[in-house]
Amino acid sequence: MYIGIDLGTSSVKLILVTEQGEIVGSATRSYELFIPLPSCSEQLPEDWFDKTMDGLKSLVQGHQQAIKAISFSGQMHGMVILDRDDHVIRPAILWNDQRTVREVEELNNVLGIETLLKETGNIALTGLTAPKILWVKHHEKDHFDQIEKVMLPKDYLIYKLSGEFATDVSDVSGTLYYNVKEKCYSQTMLQYLGLEERHFPKVYESFDVVGHLKQEIKDVLGFKHDVKIIAGGGDQAVGAVGIGTVNDGECSISLGTSGVVFVSSDHFKVDKQSYLQSYCHSNGKYHLMGVILNAAGAIKWWSEYVFQNYNYADFYQKLEQSSVDDDLYFLPYLTGERSPINDPKARGVFFGLRLEHRKEHMDRAVVEGVTFALRETFDLIKALGVPIQKVKLTGGGAKSPIWAQMIAHIMNVEVVTLTKEEGPAFGAAILAMVGDGIYPSVSSATLQLIKENESYQPEPSMVELYERKYHKFRKIYPALKHVF
Repeated sequence: MYIGIDLGTSSVKLILVTEQGEIVGSATRSYELFIPLPSCSEQLPEDWFDKTMDGLKSLVQGHQQAIKAISFSGQMHGMVILDRDDHVIRPAILWNDQRTVREVEELNNVLGIETLLKETGNIALTGLTAPKILWVKHHEKDHFDQIEKVMLPKDYLIYKLSGEFATDVSDVSGTLYYNVKEKCYSQTMLQYLGLEERHFPKVYESFDVVGHLKQEIKDVLGFKHDVKIIAGGGDQAVGAVGIGTVNDGECSISLGTSGVVFVSSDHFKVDKQSYLQSYCHSNGKYHLMGVILNAAGAIKWWSEYVFQNYNYADFYQKLEQSSVDDDLYFLPYLTGERSPINDPKARGVFFGLRLEHRKEHMDRAVVEGVTFALRETFDLIKALGVPIQKVKLTGGGAKSPIWAQMIAHIMNVEVVTLTKEEGPAFGAAILAMVGDGIYPSVSSATLQLIKENESYQPEPSMVELYERKYHKFRKIYPALKHVF
């Protein structure tokens, strides 16, 4: 059996899986999110480890002798810094933290976008790790001077469980101090940050064995034999493994708090306009990714926070009570936006309200607005010459047939859901199997373990209606940019 651990923003999810892909058990443990200042987001790495251990104790009971390997998926871009005594120096700054606006401007304008693209394949964004390090250097010099180790969230778990200072190519690709094309640290970036390569983990492929469970952890969990620790990867790449998006040109859309358009590629590609991220994939190759910050998160805000409605079946069903040809629009930029506008100052907007509008009309506008924002990124990837014929949906939003059908119409492409929706935790379990030699490659493993469920086809009349709305939607942000 194999364990996949997904270290998310709100909780850690652990699953126990047989080599045939059967899920034997699962455990989820939540931890606190801290907002020390507006637009800031932090967590305590110690909480991640404590909750992971609590989940492991529950998950492995009665199965210890069968468990061969553990692997990981982790929230990307977070900054964990340790001192010489391996103590956490300050709370981890997370992927959705927006405090680094000035550091991003410095990196893009002083060091320069051309240098960044050459050295890393990407430009600076507020969520990435390098701007966070620079922020600590500028604002918390005493903390910066104590830095002995810099790691990503899931790598903290690896370090605590195995004692190995390790990361993987997919997660470290999102730091902006790693040369994605050449698969090595960028010395130019490290020098600019004022750190050395010794401060950063050894880099592995996502399916590589990095070590074994420490004896003290084995004793706590009741293991008598060695258990391999497999590197794992960033949540988007590992989530793509979990739904089988691993072959050249395959596309998935993740409908979580954020929304991600992900395309697997056998070759490294750089978006010269810098709207997309070019990262290493967990299958040993590459991928292109565009992220919108507010997908299902925007719908949660609208339904739960504004209306205290937690019944999403009811929410999506009521979309049917409103007309598609209504000219009401919603910009979903509640916490700023990444792809394609890269504007942390952008905000949410309802546009086109009329006296006859009711809640159900605004419900539809919110879901359409998120989907239009995803379409912008989808179009950018297609413009790089990637022939996308089908989209796999994952994440909480994928549970809605109404939204899945809307995506098929708006993207004008077949949309499929999967029989098994365990996401990144399942992808991590697959990487554990590949690392243990059960399958010869990530691709062969997903071919055996991932099965499609429902299929949604675009209807020409609806495609035409949504195309008109999409082009109007795209005019609203440029008209309001100066106001933001």
